[in-house]
This record gives sequence, structure tokens and C-alpha cells, in this order.
Amino acid sequence: MTPSASEPPDASRAVLSPQSAFDGLDAAEAARRLAADGPNLLSADRTRPVALIALSAMREPMFLLLAAASALYLALGDLSEGLLLAAAGVVTVALVVVQEARSEAALKALRRLADPVVRVVRDGRARAIAAQDLVRGDIVLLAEGQRAPADGALLGSDILQIDESALTGESVAVIRSGTPSPPDGALSDRVLAGTLVVAGHGVVRVDATGPRTALGRIGASLSTIGEGRTPLQKSTGRIVIWIGAMALVFAVVVALAYGLLRGLWIEGALAGITIAIALIPEEFPVVLSVFLSLGAWRLAQHQVLVRRAAAIEALGGATMLCVDKTGTLTENRMAVAALWSPQGEGRPDDKALAPALRALLDTAVHASSPQPTDPMDLALAARAPPATERPEQVWPLATHRLAVVQTWRTAERRRTAAKGSPEAVFALCRMTAPEATAARSALERLASGGLRVLAVAEAAHDAAVATPEALDFEFRGLVGFLDPVASDVPAALEIARAAGINVAMITGDYPATALKIASDAGIDVSAGLMTGAEIADLTEAALAERIRDVRVFARVQPGQKLALVRAFQANGAVVAMTGDGVNDAPALEAADIGIAMGGRGTDVAREAADLVLLDDRFGSILGAVRLGRRIFTNLRRALVYVTAIHVPIAGLALLPILLGAPPLLFPIHVVLLELVIDPVCSLAFEAEPSEADAMRRPPRPQQKSLFGLMEIVTGLVRGLPILAAVLALYLVVLPTAGEAVARSVAYVALAVGNLALALAIGASAGVGLFDPHRRLFWGIGASLAAVLLTALYVPGIAHVFRFGAPSPALLAIAVAAGLLAGGWTGVVRVSRDALASRRPRRPPYQPLRDAT
Repeated sequence: MTPSASEPPDASRAVLSPQSAFDGLDAAEAARRLAADGPNLLSADRTRPVALIALSAMREPMFLLLAAASALYLALGDLSEGLLLAAAGVVTVALVVVQEARSEAALKALRRLADPVVRVVRDGRARAIAAQDLVRGDIVLLAEGQRAPADGALLGSDILQIDESALTGESVAVIRSGTPSPPDGALSDRVLAGTLVVAGHGVVRVDATGPRTALGRIGASLSTIGEGRTPLQKSTGRIVIWIGAMALVFAVVVALAYGLLRGLWIEGALAGITIAIALIPEEFPVVLSVFLSLGAWRLAQHQVLVRRAAAIEALGGATMLCVDKTGTLTENRMAVAALWSPQGEGRPDDKALAPALRALLDTAVHASSPQPTDPMDLALAARAPPATERPEQVWPLATHRLAVVQTWRTAERRRTAAKGSPEAVFALCRMTAPEATAARSALERLASGGLRVLAVAEAAHDAAVATPEALDFEFRGLVGFLDPVASDVPAALEIARAAGINVAMITGDYPATALKIASDAGIDVSAGLMTGAEIADLTEAALAERIRDVRVFARVQPGQKLALVRAFQANGAVVAMTGDGVNDAPALEAADIGIAMGGRGTDVAREAADLVLLDDRFGSILGAVRLGRRIFTNLRRALVYVTAIHVPIAGLALLPILLGAPPLLFPIHVVLLELVIDPVCSLAFEAEPSEADAMRRPPRPQQKSLFGLMEIVTGLVRGLPILAAVLALYLVVLPTAGEAVARSVAYVALAVGNLALALAIGASAGVGLFDPHRRLFWGIGASLAAVLLTALYVPGIAHVFRFGAPSPALLAIAVAAGLLAGGWTGVVRVSRDALASRRPRRPPYQPLRDAT
């Protein structure tokens, strides 16, 4: 227990004292009970079965259009084309099923990562396990900000304040005590699954898990990953509906025109279906869904769990990163480094430690948990053995008193120990002016060396008291903890600076400690720092003006983080905020990107956050930003590509009819292009690597959307050359070679142009054509060549596609036309990049090495 409620313990390092009465189950018995009772889960796996995905795909307009076209061909007696279109419909559904199943698998893996972790005592040691592995009889260590993972009884003398609104709807927290339940059956010691520990810490023995808990019996289900549609999915869905409605109207008009003007109703119906298939951008939802789900999976591989997919869209635009100090910038490996008392000072490893310093350590341990889990409590326990008994009374950390106070009953008198922020402990001690001056001077000296400093005091008394303020405390001294800056943080901060991301450190630590750590990490300290007291005295407008240059904030209360987030946002920043405590939840909700600490964060913080940092490393945040920029760039390219390829397909389905020429495209041609070649090409963008300068560019402007009017115009501009080239080729070849050969030549040019367009759009990634990352594109190209050659030169298949075998010369012209029409932008870009690479460049940033 420490004076920072927003920094929960690292359970993986928790060790119980051998004398603890709570030894817990052994591993063999726990495994037996898990096999007998099943996992501690409230609901079954929510992954959609394959059959449900297939049924959903069969309700899509594209499948219905294919079914109509197939039925029409079969009705006309064209068995081969009717069956081929039916097979295409089956392949379309299978493709959607594979893509959606891949997305579902990625989400399922994310849910496994998101499963809550609880601290239990097994074989006499505290360890972290997945909440679903909890069994009856397990001893669970609960702390402030955690949700109870199962039903159980509170043990010992601990007192918890618990929010049971998830079960009862009552917002007022209830008190739970480890004292035995009264005879009337009141649940004074009951802790129920899903309820939230608002204050305190305690030890709970589990007696019901999974569906046998109170929460399980009422059929509740707690979700861990938000699956709602993102703003991009909603806006793109509206575009698809709008274009789809226009396509259907246009298709009906074309069919009616065919029938009324030419008397060809059957051909008119086929032309209408072809145009509808060509115009409906059915790839958009699939591409978005796959990109977002696989993007979340890729982030998870980099120790960042996505709880809300909208955060993926926002990551690349973050301009301000607000981080905590302990465990984010520092290693979170506390060690007692210095001891100071009014009688002298020393180091804990001194061979002959002065009695006053030994008394200081002993008092500090008695102000810590008997089962230490907090890094500072663990550091103290490593220097002095923790108490074997439990305290008689505990006053946990509070906003009005940043100290932990515990009373112990001895044979003679009561002993009360206090440990916390120096200001709070000084106030409890009512020190004389000379004593306070000496203590503050020592505090400033220790803190300026980067140590985290706690003050310790003790009081002896006979009668119990209602509040610690009623006691007469004697000041014992100061304990300095060393928590060095993590080795990878300075380099990561340089990356953030190059990427145009400002970093602000917000901590509850003493100002001198905060400045030292910030300076060591590489945060800009030229504007000094602000304290929580200064923040409280400023209006919202004044605070926004004051923090324009300040990047270090000390003695900040968790509730003040919300004010800082709003102030940064008022200045136009896109704020990513880290947090781990109960009181951090409002700031995490308000931030554009809320990032909870997965290792030491509370359940409340994780529930409020958009992302969960699984390893609590600052470098992982920068890795997430890099991946966010990559996902954003590649998704935009894929959507531009999908838009671009619809231009020639729709135009070639319509323009020959308007020009009085034979139809160029029939449903089977559009199906092959739109439902096989184009989706595979667009999804190949997902695997594209980050651009080399992705983290050397400023964040994108906040108002710049992923897909809007500019991207639609870009797609039109890139698709029009393919439309013009293919249409011209068709009209030129048609009079001399006939309809079948002209269609073959035009279709080859169209297919090659689509592949060249994908390569050209991807060329902006700075990856060469023969780079290993291009293997997927070349694989698609090889498959496309095989399909086209088969369709062109195998008579039976050529008849179905209405193709005629072109001469090698015409085939070469078609390939050249497609490459030029689709790939001209890539050639221009590669040439420009080659010229730019010859210019002298500034050397990359190299951190200054220590002169020694």
C-alpha cells in the first residue's frame, strides 16, 4: 500500500510470508476442481458459427443478384453459364466465410488476451492466473479498482467498500467486513462476482464460480471487447447503401430501355444485373471488417489489446501522449535506496545500520500490507520481514490524506504506523519549525536525486480512535525508493518527437522527483512544471493557456487528469492518455485514445479504455502508433483501390451499350473481377509494411477523415485511364477481329490494369516491386495469368466467357495497355522517389553518447 491509489500492484511479484494463514489450494487440487466444475465463465463463446456467417452472406444484395442471373440463364437453357454463375455465388459466399472466419478467429484471440487476470494464493504463494481458471476454495487477493471474479467470503479483519450496482442497481457502495456473518444471515462478509471494490483491500475465499455465482444465475454477461460498429464503418455503410440504391435504380432503367427500345427484354435484364453488380461496392464492408479485426490482431502481437475498434482509426492522429511516471517511463522495480531520520541517515545495505534507521524501516513495514504486493511494500519487505498478524484497524489512502495508516494491537498498547506523502505525514506529526525545516531539506535533496520519497511516522496509544488525526504522531523519517528510467524510454521519446507527438508526464510524485525523472527520460522540462494545487486554482481557459508549453505535472490528483485532458483538447490536440487507477476512468473516457495498463491497471481503468497495454511499456505505445499509422494508410489505399476499379467496370458495362456496340461485360465477367480478383488485391494491402518515414512525419490533421470526398475523387482519377484505355482498345479491335476477340483483348487489359493499379497504389509504401512483401501481389498476378489463359484458349471455358482466342500480338498489346493505364502513377512515383534518393540527406538522429 502506497500513497498512489492509481498505481496498483504487480501481482506477478507478490510473495506471501511463510507464516501466512492463507496458504490456498495446491496446484493438483485446483486442477481437479477445475475439471469438475468447469471454467469460471458466465457465458459461452460468442464466436459466430460458420453456418451463421454463410447465411448472413447469402442475404447480401450481391449474392441475390448472382442468384437472379443464374436463374435467368438456366431458364433460357444456357446450362453452362447458369451453373457457372451459381458456382460463382457459392465461391463468393465461401470467400466471405473465410474472410469473416479469419476475423472471428482474430477477435477470439483478442478475447483470450482480454480475459481478466486475478491474484490468488496457491501453494502458499501469490500468483496471477486467468480469472476463468478460478475454482472453489481459491484464496483471492482483491484490491481497490478490481471486480470480484467470483462469489466468496471476505477473510480476516479487512474492510472493503463495494459497488454492487451491477447486481442490485443501487449506486451507494456497501461495506463488507471479514468478521463472521451474524446469525440472521446478513451478508456482511459476502463478495459477489461482478461487483467493484471501491476502496480497501482484502482476502476472499471463493465458494462459487461461473454460472453458479449470483451474477451467473441471473444470466448476466460481461463483455471484454467492444464490437460495435466504428464511425468509419457506419459512414462507409451509408455510402454503400446510397450507391447500391442508385445502382439498382440505374439497372432497372437500363433494363427497361433495352426492352422498350430494342425489344430485348432478356438481354435487358442481364444488362441491368451486370450494371448493378458492377456498381455496388460490396467489397467495402468486407475490407473494413478484415482490416480492423486483423489490425487489432497485429496490435495484440505488439502487446496492445484493442477494446474499441474506433481507436485503430484514431491512433495515427495522436498529437499528445499523456503518461504516468511509475511503470510507464520507469522500470517499476522499486528498491529502498536511502534512509533519513532526524538522528542520521544511511543506506539499507549498510552493515551497521543505526537503531533509528532500523526503527524507521520497522515502522514503514507496519504501515504496509501483511501480504505485500505493491512494489514499494515489496521493497520494504525485502529489507525487513513483514508482520505475521493482521492490523486491528486500517485507514486506506484518501484524497484528503495521502497516507496509509494502520493500527496494531500489542500486549501493552496500540501501535499506529503511518506511511505516505511527506506533506500528509508532516501534517499528522505537527512538527516544530526546525524539525520541519530539516525534514524538508532532506526531502528536497533525496527527491532531486530522482528518488521517490515517503515519510513515516508512529504513534503509541491505549484507546481506539476514530481518525488518525486524533493521534499524536512522532516523525520517524524518510524512505527513498529508486525506480530508474527504463532503458528504452529515451530512444522511444526521440521517436515520438520525430513523429510530431508531444509527451507529457503526469504523476502524483514530489515535484523535484518528477523533474529529475522527466529530464532523465528526455521530456522537455524547459517550461518547468505544474502542480495539482496550481491546476486546481485555474479556470478551464486559463489552464488551457498555461499548459501550452508545460510537459511535466506533479502532485496531480487522479481526478485532475480529466481537466488536463480537456485542456489539451481545447488547444487542438488529439490526446492519448494512459491510466491505471479507479479515478483515472473519467480521463480515459474523455481522451481521444484511452490506454489502460494491463499489468498493473485496475478493472475499472481497463473497462474505460480503448486500448490495454499488456506489458505496460512506453515503447509499446509508440509501436501501437506506428501500427495505427500503417493500418490507416493501408486501409485508405485499399478503399481508394476498390473505388478506382469500380470506375472501369461500371463504365465498360454501360458505355458500349450507349454507344451501340455489343456488350463488353456480362455477369460472369464482373463476378470474376469484383468477387475474386479485386477483393484479393485489396486485402493484399493489409500485409503492406509501414512506410520507412511513417514515424518521421507529423500526425495527420484531426479533421482529415480516412475515406471522404478526396479519396473518392482520387479513385475516379485513377480508374478513368483504365476505362478510357480498355474502351478504346475494345472499339478499335471490334471491327477487325470481331466481338469475341475484342472482348477477350479488352478483358485482359482490364484485369491486368486492375493488378497494375494495385501495385501502383502500393508503390507509395517505398517497397520495391521484387521485395518479399510483394510476393502476394505476384502470386495474384500468376494466378490471374493462369485463369485468363485458360479462359482464352480452352474452347469450352472460352465459350462460357464469350471469349475468342486473340493473337499473340493482340494479347501483348492488351497486357501493355493494362500495365500502362493502371500503373502509370506508380511509374511516376517510383521515378520521383529515385530522383529524391540521389539528393543528399541529413544523417539520421543519433542519441548523444556519454562522454565517458
